[in-house]
Amino acid sequence: MNNVARHVIRAAVFAAALGAAAAHAASIKISCVAVGQELEFCKATAEAWAKKTGNEVQVVTPPNDASERLALYQQVLSAGSDKIDVLQVDVIWPGLLGNHLLDLKPYTKGVEKDHFEGFIANNTNNGRLVAMPWFTNAGLLFYRKDLLQKHGQTVPVTWEDLSASAKKIQDAERAAGNDKMWGYVWQGRAYEGLTCDALEWVASYGGGSIVEPDGKVSIRNANAAKALQMAASWVGTISPTAVLNYAEEEARGVFQAGNAVYMRNWPYAWSLAQSDDSVIRGKVGVAVLPKGGADGRHAATLGGESLAVSKYSKHPAAAADLVMHMTSAAVQKDRALRGSFNPTIGALYQDPEILKANPFMGELYGTFTNAIARPTTVTGPRYNQVSNQFWNAAHEVLSGRSRPNDALMRLEGALNRLSRGGKWQ
Repeated sequence: MNNVARHVIRAAVFAAALGAAAAHAASIKISCVAVGQELEFCKATAEAWAKKTGNEVQVVTPPNDASERLALYQQVLSAGSDKIDVLQVDVIWPGLLGNHLLDLKPYTKGVEKDHFEGFIANNTNNGRLVAMPWFTNAGLLFYRKDLLQKHGQTVPVTWEDLSASAKKIQDAERAAGNDKMWGYVWQGRAYEGLTCDALEWVASYGGGSIVEPDGKVSIRNANAAKALQMAASWVGTISPTAVLNYAEEEARGVFQAGNAVYMRNWPYAWSLAQSDDSVIRGKVGVAVLPKGGADGRHAATLGGESLAVSKYSKHPAAAADLVMHMTSAAVQKDRALRGSFNPTIGALYQDPEILKANPFMGELYGTFTNAIARPTTVTGPRYNQVSNQFWNAAHEVLSGRSRPNDALMRLEGALNRLSRGGKWQ
C-alpha cells in the first residue's frame, strides 16, 4: 500500500471518528436567569461542563420575573417542546411542573443525601426526584453599618424599631445634603417577590401562613391586617412610592448606590455590595429580618433555585449530567465564594473559606434552615393562583387602594372558592 492510499484511509477513519463523536455529542439548552451575577456564573459553569464532556451548551435567558418565567415554562412544557433541556426552577415549582420533569434519581449516584433534607423533600414529586437543589435563599435585612454608627442606632429588632431608625437616619442624611436617601427599600411590585415579603410581615406578627397545612384559609385575621398596615405606612415615608414597582434588582440598585439605609433582599446582594466598584463596599451589615412587635417572631421566607430536566429533552442523560455537575459541591462552593449563593449542601457551611467570604452564612445559619415555606405543598397546582391573589391584595393595601381588613376579607373569599371547600388537591 502506497503512502497516498494510507493517507486516504487515515483521513477516512479520522472523518468517521469525527462523525461518530458528532453523533454522540449533545447540544443542551439551559435556562439561566440574569438576576445579579447569576447569568455570568451559570453560563461559565455550563460551558466548563461542555468543554470537559465534548458536548455543547446553549444558554437561554428567561424573564427575571418569577411569574413570567413560570408562565414561559408552562407554555413550553405543555406543548411537549424540547426548546429547553435544563430548567432553572424556583423552590415553589416542583409541585406545579413535576409531571413534565425527568426523574433524576437514576443519575444522582446517591449524592442527594448530602443536600438539605427538606429541600430534597420539596423537590420530590410522587416519589420522583424532579429537580436537584442548586442554592437556597432566605430573606435578609441588609443595613449600612456606617450610617447606623454615625447616627447612634442599633440593628432593629422589631419592624417598629426599623421604621423609627430608618426615619431618623433618612431625615438626618437629607438635612445634610443627600436628598436621594431613603430609609428602607424592598420588593413591592405585584409579583411573587411581594408574596415573599408580605408573608414575612404576616408571619412575623403571628398572622399565619395564608393557607395552613390542614388546608384552612387563615389570612383574614387581625395580626395579618396589622402587618400589612405597618408595611403600607412605609410607602412615601421611609420607602419611595416607586417601591410599589420594585423587584430585587431595583431595590439593590438604590441600596448599592448608597441611597438607602436598610434593604430586604436575598443573599446574592452581599457579594455585589462588596465588589470592588461598589460605593458601599465594607459598609454593609446583614441581619435577620425584624420581628412583628415585642411578641412577634423573626420570619424569613424560604427561597432558592434548583435545576431540572425536561422529560421532552432529546438528550436526557447528557442534560442530567449537566445538572449533576452544576449542583455539585465544588460548583456550589465556587458560587458561594464568588457570588454569595447559599449552598444546599450542609457540609459547606463548615468550610472556612466560605465562612470568611460570607460571615453571615455561619452567623445566620438558623435563618436558612428554619425559613418559612410558602403554602405550596397544601395548595398544590393551585399555588400560583393563591400567590397571585395574595400579592394583589397586599399591593392594594400598600398602594392605598384598599384597607387591610377589606382586602383580606376579599382575599379570604377568593381563596375559599379556589380551595373548593378546603380540598386543594
